[in-house]
Amino acid sequence: MFRSYEFKRYDYISIIIVTLLFIISYYAIGSATRINLIEGDSSYATKQLYGFIIGFIMMIIVSFIDYHLIGKFVIPIYILNVGLLVAVLIIGREANGAVRWIQIFGSYSIQPSEFSKLFMIIVLAKYFDKFESKINKLYILIGAAILMIVPVLLIERQPDLSSSLVLVFLLIIMYFGSGVSYKYIIIVVAIGIPLIIGLLLYIQTPEQVLLENYQKDRILAMINPEEYEMSVALQTQKSVQAIGSGQLSGKGLYQGKLNQYNYIPEPQTDFIFSIIGEEFGFIGCSVVLVLLALLMIRVLYIGKDSQDLMGQLIVVGFVGIIAFHTFINVGVTTAIVPNTGLPLPFVSAGLSALWSNMLMLGVILNLSIQRKISL
Repeated sequence: MFRSYEFKRYDYISIIIVTLLFIISYYAIGSATRINLIEGDSSYATKQLYGFIIGFIMMIIVSFIDYHLIGKFVIPIYILNVGLLVAVLIIGREANGAVRWIQIFGSYSIQPSEFSKLFMIIVLAKYFDKFESKINKLYILIGAAILMIVPVLLIERQPDLSSSLVLVFLLIIMYFGSGVSYKYIIIVVAIGIPLIIGLLLYIQTPEQVLLENYQKDRILAMINPEEYEMSVALQTQKSVQAIGSGQLSGKGLYQGKLNQYNYIPEPQTDFIFSIIGEEFGFIGCSVVLVLLALLMIRVLYIGKDSQDLMGQLIVVGFVGIIAFHTFINVGVTTAIVPNTGLPLPFVSAGLSALWSNMLMLGVILNLSIQRKISL
């Protein structure tokens, strides 16, 4: 049980930041669905509101559970993770050509790949903490890769390439955060850069078999947008137009014309940043990005005073996931990365992503209580 004075360290600032992000999210989602469906469908915004309330309660409950206690259950957590990913392939609900959701009740469903990110942060943080003294042993590093490859392959089967890449990115930053020797980092860079270049060249050939056609087209649309301007690249072009048309302060809530004419795809999820750009302008976009940056800085500040490597790696994993999602989501809407479906943290519609992030933040809040020094 925590001593009373330790609650002075409870990180209320992060809670305020997340709440502000949700307020923006609520109105942006409401605008996106209200305009596109003309008469107005408040179900997305209402569902997000209920989801935030439930997530907020779960976050507070988790914040009072010692993260060391959670770490003792990494084996059941890993089994649950793999079990859910297998279940989605067996009983999952199909939408837009992918099987990524498990129906719970009514219109509510969960996306196991989103929770997999949360689970793997905890599993890898405990793994590296347990083997901290042997962190540069090759078999330890290979062991971590084996733990990660199972969920990566299961998620890729859905197919969900973007979430698979998030987990690969998570593994890499957890390696670095654990204090792995620079010789391994140099080896990874020396192999990785030529490999990435080679893959980009390979997927442009007719013989490529690594990616589905739609995945290949999304990458090629970024490289040669003029060849795909009336198909794959069209979505991104409309998104850029929407953001640019908002100029400094935006057109105002419910006044987005490109959204009104249904030119923006999935405006409440993948392209929510386009809605914010068109209706709230550069100022609105900046506010969202500043809030996300402040949240990451705040969490890193908590992590530097963590009691152990596990706590530090939980922070590294959480910040890495938020940063990666933010970069990709904003990058897609501004045409600097290929079109792929990753939600903007705490802003895009989707309960699984929201709950996963809030549960992870609950663990971070527990870290704040147990910091070595108080504020």
